[in-house]
Amino acid sequence: MALRAGPWEAGLLPELGGAIAYLTRDGRDVLRRAPDGVDDPLETGCFPLVPYANRIAHGRFSFAGEAHLLPLNFGDHPHSLHGIGWQSRWTMRMEGAADAAMDLRHDGGDGWPWPFRAEQRLALDDDGLTISLALANEGDRAMPAGLGLHPYLPRDASTRLTMAVERMWESDETMIPTHAVAADAFGDWSAGADFPDRLIDNSFDGWTGQAVIDGAGGIIRISAIGARAVHLYAPPSESFLCVEPVSHLPDALNQGFSIDTLDPGETLALTMRITD
Repeated sequence: MALRAGPWEAGLLPELGGAIAYLTRDGRDVLRRAPDGVDDPLETGCFPLVPYANRIAHGRFSFAGEAHLLPLNFGDHPHSLHGIGWQSRWTMRMEGAADAAMDLRHDGGDGWPWPFRAEQRLALDDDGLTISLALANEGDRAMPAGLGLHPYLPRDASTRLTMAVERMWESDETMIPTHAVAADAFGDWSAGADFPDRLIDNSFDGWTGQAVIDGAGGIIRISAIGARAVHLYAPPSESFLCVEPVSHLPDALNQGFSIDTLDPGETLALTMRITD
C-alpha cells in the first residue's frame, strides 16, 4: 500500500513490523528502499521501536521489585533488541490517500508482562513525512515504556551529518553503553562531519532533536519531539546510515538512565518528521 502527497510517496508494510518499504521525493530515495519480497524489517526503510528502544542487556531487568526475562530476539546476539513491535504484524486501522494509522496490541506475554497498545500514524504532505508513535498502558499496574524510530538513510562517500548533542556513550563489544565521552569523539557533528572508516553504533544524549544529512543525493532533515537521545548507526562501507530518535538510552532499565513509566491508561508519544 502506498501514500502520496505532492512530490512524496511512501510504501507501507504493516505486516512486517509496521515498517516503511520506501520513501521518495520526485522519485529520489529519501529512505533506503526495501528489496522486492522483503521479509526482514532490518532490510526496510524504517520501523518502529516499542515498547523499548535499542538493547536490554541479556534480556534481563528488574522493575518495581520484580525480575523479568525477555527472549533474545536477534540471532546469536546476547541481548534483547528493539522491543516487540519490529517483529510483529501491525493492523492497518485507517488508510487515506496521504495518511494512515496502524495498531499493535500486546497481551502481556513473551517476557513483557504488561499489556499495551501501540499506534503508528504516518502523514505525507507537500513538504515531507510525519511519523507519530504512541504507546498506551492497557494493564492494571505501572510499566516501563520506551519508543523510537529506526530510519535508514542513503549514504555515500560525500555524506555529512550535522546535529547538536552534549555527549556520546562508548560501548562494550556487545554495544552496551559503559561511559560518556565527548560528543565529537568521531567528528564535530555540530559543524557537520563525515564518517570514519569504522563502525559507529553509539547513542548521544543532550540532543536538540534536529539533524541534517547532506550527501550527493541532496539534503535530508530529521526533527523529533519526545526523543531524549539519538542513536547513530553507521557501518563502514555501507550505503546507509541510521539516525534514530529514541526516548531513552540503551539498557536504561539496568543502568539507571532516564526511562518513562506509564500508569494504567497513560500514553507515551514520540514524533519524527523527515523533510528535505
